[in-house]
Amino acid sequence: MRRRTGGPRTPLADERADVLVCGASFAGLAVARALAGSGRDVLLLDRYEIGERATSACAAPAPWLHALGLSAAIRQELGAMTFSTPHGSVRYEMPWRWAAFDYRHLCELLYEQTDARFAIAKVNGRTGTTVHTDRGDVTAPVLVDALGWRRVLDANGFQPPDAPLSRGLEVHPDARGGDALDVWIERPLVRQGYGWRVPAGDHARIGVGSYEPRHHVKEPTRDLARRLDADAVRWQGNWFPHRLRSAAADGVFFAGDSAGHCLPLSGDGIRTAFHFGLAAGRGIARGNPRAQALADYAAFSARHARLYGFALALQRAIPRLPPRALTVALRALRPQSERMFAWYLAQVPPPGGRADFAAAAAPPPARRAPSRAA
Repeated sequence: MRRRTGGPRTPLADERADVLVCGASFAGLAVARALAGSGRDVLLLDRYEIGERATSACAAPAPWLHALGLSAAIRQELGAMTFSTPHGSVRYEMPWRWAAFDYRHLCELLYEQTDARFAIAKVNGRTGTTVHTDRGDVTAPVLVDALGWRRVLDANGFQPPDAPLSRGLEVHPDARGGDALDVWIERPLVRQGYGWRVPAGDHARIGVGSYEPRHHVKEPTRDLARRLDADAVRWQGNWFPHRLRSAAADGVFFAGDSAGHCLPLSGDGIRTAFHFGLAAGRGIARGNPRAQALADYAAFSARHARLYGFALALQRAIPRLPPRALTVALRALRPQSERMFAWYLAQVPPPGGRADFAAAAAPPPARRAPSRAA
């Protein structure tokens, strides 16, 4: 049985691998999953144990989790969404369900579908094909950056607040009940963004996200929890991108938040991390020259630019709408809710969906004998 832990904190002196995946959350694990059975020595690096530090609100379209064999991590499925403004609420029924899941369990399940080695190390940067960590250098001919919005393996990274990033914060009070993912679009709560409540079995996830990184969200999150008669406990927060970036640069594959793959407006970044991580891994597994694999993957990501541009335009427009007009629009769209959500899922469909994605996201081949953790 392979260890999910990173092993002892000994130096990684002159460590080598065929593929080095930096970051062991959704995107990095998806890359490793797609490489299972390829015969390549894959090494995963992360500064925490697999599943130790949650990186998101942990809700994703349930069809994706079922398709990837991750159903056991689901805590509750939600078949509706409510949108509230100061002038009323509208409930939308959906043709599919959102799934609130346990982050640690899902990451562990996903890792079990790989044959990658894993080691704990903080990635600090790179020189060519050598990655520098707090435990020493690791060299690999193929590098993947799945480290999140910091894009550590790119010398042209950026920092908030002067960056296309949103910020989110949430609390996890004990609570039961509710069959919908609730969204509040209220300027007194957050000027440019939204609040949410996600029922997750024995607790709820209540938070606020702002598209403007200079706007703090701690007090709005506390206010929303107070309004819902919930305790502001077990805080969790993160930055998340809202602009698509190059998915391949200077010989490196970028997947998930490091490539800006989180969808603007909704902040939906988990299934996109799976989507692009699987595509990157399958492209590497095909065995084409690295330059060709990078070009193919960059083109695959770029084909989504229209979707990301449309979502970003809505992100900018909706906060400018008069609240009454927004409420009228939400009510007018209610009869089309199932059609809208079917379209939304189809833009980044689960495995077995759109033809140009099916090959990239096919289930992994039979695994070779598992290797030992570094």
